[in-house]
Amino acid sequence: MGIRVAVAGASGYAGGELLRLLAGHPDLEIAAVSAGSSAGKPITSVHPNLTGHPAFDGKNFEPTTAETLGGAELIFMALPHGESATLAARLPGARIVDLSADFRLGDEAAWHQFYGDVSYAGRWAYGLPELPGQRERIKAARTVAAPGCYATTSILALAPLLAAGLVEADDIVIVAASGTSGAGRSLRYDLLASEITGSMSAYKVGGTHRHTPEIEQALSEVLPEPGRVTLSFTPTLAPMPRGILATSAAKLAPALAATASADPTSALRAAFADAYGDSPFVHLLPEGQWPATAAVYGSNGAHVQVAADPHAGRAVVISATDNLGKGAAGQAVQIANLMLGLPETAGLTTHGVAP
Repeated sequence: MGIRVAVAGASGYAGGELLRLLAGHPDLEIAAVSAGSSAGKPITSVHPNLTGHPAFDGKNFEPTTAETLGGAELIFMALPHGESATLAARLPGARIVDLSADFRLGDEAAWHQFYGDVSYAGRWAYGLPELPGQRERIKAARTVAAPGCYATTSILALAPLLAAGLVEADDIVIVAASGTSGAGRSLRYDLLASEITGSMSAYKVGGTHRHTPEIEQALSEVLPEPGRVTLSFTPTLAPMPRGILATSAAKLAPALAATASADPTSALRAAFADAYGDSPFVHLLPEGQWPATAAVYGSNGAHVQVAADPHAGRAVVISATDNLGKGAAGQAVQIANLMLGLPETAGLTTHGVAP
């Protein structure tokens, strides 16, 4: 018998990926699987890829209530924004990993700017283990907010350089492409196959995407001196089901930019090696090899590569993740492993599915 866990909101893409990962976890036992509008439906009718597992065959989604979930030792919440905070309030003392945005931001004004009239619920421990000191904070926490998918991919790309003082904090540009599963499972006209096949498009342009304050908050907290990161973030939709490829550019620090006789790339790579050398999931690729979403498909891995652009005086970082893996469900399992004192890699892989 393993540690009993529950998944709330399991009918969506992130919830379904959580179920897939938990089905193969050596130390966790699935105690409850709940949904909203899909409550009462067979689990395998919504996620046919889960057919053949005793926790799912012949079982229906249960309603998402405190009574359904309360018997678990840890609860994963994969609910729409605003719903996690309401449910968590009915589960005092529970150990929770929340995949929504409800508990990510520490600035109430920023929350209302990007999430409107949804009540501000406060901030939980931030669940990106690769940030300085964050593994220990996660281990000590009972409630953890899992980062967003774009946020994870962007923060991993920039945190080592900002922490080392190698780039400036006030002029960062991120352009990232995501697969369609990042938009969730709801039926939308702009996500029809006829609309996205053979086409890419930008959305939430001009600093309006909800992950912008989350990225700025996390990166500001790694600066060697108190300060604030300012960035421009532009997301784009790519005609693929899952994956994120982010291109991040930041001005080189004056000392590096002034080094005309030497390539600053070696110093940039050294910062990544120091930050992620012991990381089981984040990998700095060999020089000349660039991240691709296919390489991390279906995994909890993140691939990064960095180069200096001396002509523009910028560092350019390319990062790739699976938005349902390291960007959502995989990271949630990684967080749970740390909270429960299990091996951080239990039930997870850093190796993508190819081709």
